[in-house]
Amino acid sequence: MAAVHEYKRLENSLVKNVKDCVSAIAKRIAAFFRAFGRAITRRYTIILVPHSEKKVYNLHITVFSVICFLLILVGGFGAFYFHGISNNTARDSSVAKDTRLRDTQANLDRIRDEITLLLREVRRFEPALASTISLLGADVQGFNNTGSASAGDLSSFLGINEIPEGSFKEVEDLRRLKEYLAAATAPILEIGVLLDSQSALLSEIPSIWPIRGGIGHISTFFGQTENPFTGQYYIHRGIDISTYRQGDPIVATADGQVVAVEFDQGGFGNNVIIRHKHGFYTRYGHMLSFRVQTGQRVQQGDVIGYIGNTGLSTGPHLHYEVHIGSDVVDPYKYLNIRSSIARTSASR
Repeated sequence: MAAVHEYKRLENSLVKNVKDCVSAIAKRIAAFFRAFGRAITRRYTIILVPHSEKKVYNLHITVFSVICFLLILVGGFGAFYFHGISNNTARDSSVAKDTRLRDTQANLDRIRDEITLLLREVRRFEPALASTISLLGADVQGFNNTGSASAGDLSSFLGINEIPEGSFKEVEDLRRLKEYLAAATAPILEIGVLLDSQSALLSEIPSIWPIRGGIGHISTFFGQTENPFTGQYYIHRGIDISTYRQGDPIVATADGQVVAVEFDQGGFGNNVIIRHKHGFYTRYGHMLSFRVQTGQRVQQGDVIGYIGNTGLSTGPHLHYEVHIGSDVVDPYKYLNIRSSIARTSASR
């Protein structure tokens, strides 16, 4: 029981101390606010005394009114300050936008100039493409007569057409150019097919120089010539190509199959005969040695042997013949096929 009484006593003492502490704090706070209220409501008199005998002015103010005046003054200066900063930021942003606008306008002017140059080149390209398509026999109807819907014909660039409101002329020109290029795609693809077929045809007929690297010169042409051994005139059935030395590689002038690899003591010496498509045969005579054998298939440009001086020969050279069926033709005409095509294309 004594312990219980002691606990109760301590509890009551603690509660009393807390109440006293809270009461003291509350009194201090109340005293502070009373003193603060008296201080800010305390009246002061400002006396304005003129240097003349005029009336003396008395200005009654309180600390509260002075604090309010200072707050209003600081607020006004702060508003002006932030307004000035905002104006400067807006002005800097406007200057930056003007600079970007000028740069954009300059870039747009350059783009317009490039579009003008592009259209000028396209106007030059259109007749050249049409001429090439006609020359190669491709289908030009769909290209030249695309109609007003597709505007494949570049004449639309030269005419005056209505441009939708709000659109740039350059945008309309680019749209027409896109339609023109779309219309030109099919004929160009057809040109590619024709060139592929032409390339395949040129690889099937003897149309390249029979010595690798295009070296050498024709020492004796096809046709009537003097025999260096008898001094009599005879018909030379091919062309003689000389490089002034032995061992230069001889190549097949077209795709084909080797039908003869032989030695002719009285005439061509070591010689090779190749059968090609379309009835063509080619003979390569006076060779030093062979690189092929009978029955072997070769492609245009493959090495089949080397220049020599075998058989009835006055010096190292290649005797080259072209046969069509049983007829012997001038090989030089076929050697010029590729260069003739190149010159025709360039002149167009």
